[in-house]
Amino acid sequence: MSSDKVVGALREARVAILVQNLPVPFDRRVWQEATSLAAAGADVTVVCPGDARHPVGEFRIDGVTVLRYQAPREAKGVGGYVNEYGVSLRRMRAAFERARARGAFDVVHFCNPPDLLYLVAARAKRKDGSVLVFDQHDLGPELVEAKRMPLPWLFSAVARFFERRTYAWADHVISTNESYRAVAMGRGRFGADDVTVVRSGPYRAWADYRRTGEDWHRGRRFLLGYVGVMGRQEGIEYLIDAVKILHDERGLDVHLALIGSGPDRDRLEAHARAQGIAERVEFHGRVSDEQMKSILSSADVCVNPDEVNAMNDLSTMNKIIEYMALGRPIVQFDVREGRYSAQEASLYAVPQNDARSFAGAVQRVLEDPAMAQTMGDAGRARFQEALCWEIQAEKLVTVYERLASRTSVRVP
Repeated sequence: MSSDKVVGALREARVAILVQNLPVPFDRRVWQEATSLAAAGADVTVVCPGDARHPVGEFRIDGVTVLRYQAPREAKGVGGYVNEYGVSLRRMRAAFERARARGAFDVVHFCNPPDLLYLVAARAKRKDGSVLVFDQHDLGPELVEAKRMPLPWLFSAVARFFERRTYAWADHVISTNESYRAVAMGRGRFGADDVTVVRSGPYRAWADYRRTGEDWHRGRRFLLGYVGVMGRQEGIEYLIDAVKILHDERGLDVHLALIGSGPDRDRLEAHARAQGIAERVEFHGRVSDEQMKSILSSADVCVNPDEVNAMNDLSTMNKIIEYMALGRPIVQFDVREGRYSAQEASLYAVPQNDARSFAGAVQRVLEDPAMAQTMGDAGRARFQEALCWEIQAEKLVTVYERLASRTSVRVP
């Protein structure tokens, strides 16, 4: 989006963005929202956790004020989750109140997961009349079920309760796709004008990326590329099993590059060793955007092994849009929003949640370079024409122009 076009559109409205699960600028969606609103004239403050690469403190980055608090250690077990969320909310609230002391915010934009950040934003609504915008990145109840947490009945009930409270406090919902919009209108009882779809995706310039010559095949003939969180619901175990099938049974010399991290990484590394293919599965961890693009653009096929479940079927995965932007052919299971995004850029493995069918779809792409090229070209074109951030930013700014001119009217 051209900054010349939008500067001043929000008349220096004060906007706070609250995010708990990732720091900025690392959280690309949140950072793009923040910088797009700042380019439109808003005075934007982001409150988020810090980490080793994103130090705690106050910073001014690209026209955005960033307040990072010390994140607690990642939770393990029920007690750990309670402690993590409690500590995070306390530290976020302290940072937010410091920012709020400098002047009331016209809009407080809070993200999930978890569906708890309304607890931090609520004071601004009660005391200042701030408009609260819920940026729904995940579906809390479905996410709990997908994670296969202990005491599922209890955690599902808790997730449903906090989702209801989040909807009750929000004046407007920003959804990442039409499926989430339908949920907000149904479970959240919002009218059509009070839910806006703003999809996640990189800037159009991603499609201009050209390989630097660095090769990530590690001497193998074929490279599979994956980026994303490593949790139970991501289905990476299917992917590792598919690599074993491709090599052991079908004689394909493949290497798998996994970018990202998460609570399931240790188990997945152990699974690759147990399958006897650890040398063919490389865990890169979290990397810079440039290194991620270098690895993925080098891949012969990019993969999304997310298992088909209620959560994944309704969710748009950032990785799909990134693969398309880089012009890579994709293999995934047949999830509703994944198919909507990728369309002809992907093959869809059937039966679902099955390593053997996934291996078969990957093999088809690897053995048909012409088809792979056609898929990659289709994905890049769709990204540029419909899914890039410039198009989404215009929707975000338009709804903010409307919201920043009013005070909160929705009372929980």
